[in-house]
Amino acid sequence: MNSQAEPVSPSGIIVIDKARGFTSMDVCAVIRGRLKRGGAPKRVKVGHGGTLDPMATGVLVVLVGRATKLCDAVMVGEKVYEATVDFSHTSNTDDAEGTLVPIPVGRVPSSAEVHAAVARFVGEIEQVPPAFSALHVGGKRAYDLARQGTPVELSPRRVIVHEIEVSTYEWPSVTLRVRCGKGVYIRSLARDFGRTLGTGGVLTSLRRTRVGRWTIEQAKGLDALPQQMMTQADLEPAEG
Repeated sequence: MNSQAEPVSPSGIIVIDKARGFTSMDVCAVIRGRLKRGGAPKRVKVGHGGTLDPMATGVLVVLVGRATKLCDAVMVGEKVYEATVDFSHTSNTDDAEGTLVPIPVGRVPSSAEVHAAVARFVGEIEQVPPAFSALHVGGKRAYDLARQGTPVELSPRRVIVHEIEVSTYEWPSVTLRVRCGKGVYIRSLARDFGRTLGTGGVLTSLRRTRVGRWTIEQAKGLDALPQQMMTQADLEPAEG
């Protein structure tokens, strides 16, 4: 009776520049398929170190094989985002993917007022996650409940925002650079900026440029990866 040895599972990291429209798990599924076509075991483990919403682009750290055990270590790494916020609308999802509602604003906030408003969210803050999020409520995902029309009440969480820089401001949009720790929802920051200013607040674009030691300069788009990934040769070692 002939027996065939199971292929050795690759292990390591791939830094992806995620395109808009993909979920983080979509990216993992694509990479899993290419690894299997390159000779990896059918059950090769592929995960990621920190979700990006479909609307967002940028650094997604994909973990393969034994490196999936590093998920928690990757997620606690400092993150940097470039974000654009629209103060003239609100949204049920707190971003442009949801139902946009125009908000009448009697007086346009000055640049000084915008700078002062965002500065209030630097440091250790209490943040309420978006209703449309992957957090569990009573054993179900919050976004599943929200889509069903079930009211979702999420408790505030303590998170750390290290720095927020205002890059440009021209009503109704502001572009920001945010440096933060684990668990910060940029959508929630957009919503809360608007509430502080007495305006709307919707995240219209988001790009993650760094997760821990991995930067956008190291990242590759899925199109740049081979259709058949030759296992270990296509991965960055998890150590170092």
